Amino acid sequence: MNDKTRLIIINSPANPTGGATPKSEFDTLINGLSEWPNVAIMSDEIYGQMLYDGREHVSLLNYPEISDRLILLDGWSKTYAMTGWRLGYSVWPDNVTSHAEKLCVNIHSCVNAAAQFAGIAALQGDQAAVFSMVTAFAERRQVITQKLNEIPGFSCIEPGGAFYAFPNITKTGMSSDAVQKKLLEEAGVAVISGTSFGVHGEGYLRFSYANSIENIETALTRIKSCLA
Repeated sequence: MNDKTRLIIINSPANPTGGATPKSEFDTLINGLSEWPNVAIMSDEIYGQMLYDGREHVSLLNYPEISDRLILLDGWSKTYAMTGWRLGYSVWPDNVTSHAEKLCVNIHSCVNAAAQFAGIAALQGDQAAVFSMVTAFAERRQVITQKLNEIPGFSCIEPGGAFYAFPNITKTGMSSDAVQKKLLEEAGVAVISGTSFGVHGEGYLRFSYANSIENIETALTRIKSCLA
């Protein structure tokens, strides 16, 4: 933070790490922002329903002291597995809403009617499917974390949310990009180098466990053999 800072972007639960920021840390952040009244906050809460081990989502909408500078982003793609519908929403402060409207009108005009009705049905319908999906993700999370930690040179903590694992691979002695390429070309497994998310991602790989346990286990068996 410095005098040039105008926007902080927060993503919790997070892509690519799967981390979930606890309320105590948000409390500290919001208290600290009182000294920076000209800094806006953009909170991407798209994975807010995907939390594990009893964690509860902390929405920045619960902090009225920043309501005049908070932009919240959310949507249907994760909670309702509606990625192809391209349907989302945002909450903006009153003083910038008109600018957001101009942006939307000139970029995509509006979401098609069929997608809007589908979004309404998702919100108003039985939420049991969401619970079942998150339960399945929780099981896959345990499997992928365990299997990743069995690979020499890998170290992975259990993610608190979303559907990503972000193991540290520094002990392999290879760069993230090199391991990414090797796994794709020699093991037929696609992962994403941590550097795709910034320079501080070096030494990490992003894995998605939005797949079956069978496929996850097959992929990790191939990886272990490839790096042996």
